[in-house]
Amino acid sequence: MKKSDLIPAWAGILRGRRPLLSIEITRECPLRCPGCYAYSPEHLGALGSLHALSDLKGDDLVQGVLALVRRLRPIHLSIVGGEPLVRFRELSVLLPILSRMGLEVQLVTSAVRPIPKEWRELPDINISVSVDGLAPDHDKRRAPATYDRILKNIEGQRVRIHCTITSQQLRRRDYLREFAEFWSARDEVVKIWFSLYTPQQGEQTEERLSAGERSQAIAELGYLGSTFPKVDVTSQMLDGLRLPPQSPKECIFAQVTTCISSDLTTRIAPCQLGGNPVCGECGCIASAGFAGMGQYKLGGLVPISAIFGASQALGKIACNGAG
Repeated sequence: MKKSDLIPAWAGILRGRRPLLSIEITRECPLRCPGCYAYSPEHLGALGSLHALSDLKGDDLVQGVLALVRRLRPIHLSIVGGEPLVRFRELSVLLPILSRMGLEVQLVTSAVRPIPKEWRELPDINISVSVDGLAPDHDKRRAPATYDRILKNIEGQRVRIHCTITSQQLRRRDYLREFAEFWSARDEVVKIWFSLYTPQQGEQTEERLSAGERSQAIAELGYLGSTFPKVDVTSQMLDGLRLPPQSPKECIFAQVTTCISSDLTTRIAPCQLGGNPVCGECGCIASAGFAGMGQYKLGGLVPISAIFGASQALGKIACNGAG
């Protein structure tokens, strides 16, 4: 996520819009990955995990997603799950329509099943594959979406690889470098993204990074970004990881993104992670990118984040006055 990728969103942001949309397109997933936020007991607050909701299929799903897009008019749509490829038939209808609409789409998958070849030719449709570290660790966590299956299922595609850095990975020297080296060598891979694991309040798991590990990870990401061209890391992003928002109200990404769950009605709050995340330990790549950009000062004087906050406040006053 480069600086230029964020700039188109700012015009809508400064007008008080929510230009980003994230949809959990299904509650189904054949995987049971440790640390998955969608199936945590607090993901949907009092409703519980993603399993608690219904989801749609067939034309009902296609038309439901299109209705949301037409109503909310986002400039970017993230399709997540569950596992979106469970609904590959519906997506094969939906994605060409979204592409013709000129909407930038990111579909996040485990690549547990083949990605239809024709999706590669669709403008503005991007596939992001989640990979949990090197093969031995990933295969243990994400079977049946093993390395062998991923490599087979992305053949002939153009994909982004996304890895969430956990405490376990940092215990072995050069772990992240080996990961970046392996995926950089694949012709199918156009970008490699890294996030840091974001815990929920009260969580004590192996995945959670200590303060020292977090600093170590940020330093290593700076090195990887300068060493491997496919590793998409900017100085703004690193700044956002060093100084994450301390609450959802301070998080520009949370404020400008509408997150909808699998029934296409339930809102996920305070951000796409749901539940009660520890914002001070946020490692979300998108949040970090916006936070880093928010620190920039227009004309060297006023931070963009301050202008955004004023714009949001004025927007609420205008809405209340109109009501």
